[in-house]
Amino acid sequence: MKKYLSILMLVVCAACTSSPPRTASSTPPRVGNASVNDMTFYAMSLDGTPYQPGGGTPDEGFDCSGFVKHVFEHTLGIALPRTSLEMASMGYHVEPTELAPGDLVFFRTTSKNFSHVGIYLGESQFIHAPRVGSAIRIENLTVAYWRARYNGARRLPI
Repeated sequence: MKKYLSILMLVVCAACTSSPPRTASSTPPRVGNASVNDMTFYAMSLDGTPYQPGGGTPDEGFDCSGFVKHVFEHTLGIALPRTSLEMASMGYHVEPTELAPGDLVFFRTTSKNFSHVGIYLGESQFIHAPRVGSAIRIENLTVAYWRARYNGARRLPI
């Protein structure tokens, strides 16, 4: 519980700081936003929910894109596409140095690009539904496994 409180505090602090400078990518800055905080808090409340292929609700469990879709729709009213590949074409490209809470982070965990998606929480942490036999959890982007498979990030206008 202490770990999650620390992460919650980091999310709040990261979301309330001034936005990163704009770059040539024209990525809109993510400013302190109560909606983003609500969204990341809700996502963290689902920590431990079982992975379920094709799942999209807390009762049945989630796969990675079902989890992200549910969180955005439940908290922000934003209807996302069903697959991580489709989600990867939305919003704006975000450089790793510009990541902000609420950004979508993508990974190549199969032979296809953008085969996995999670929600960035701040301080190199993201939350996702990893695989069959596990549950939603928070992980660190700097871990070798995730760093090697990182496939980019997108920021949705909120």
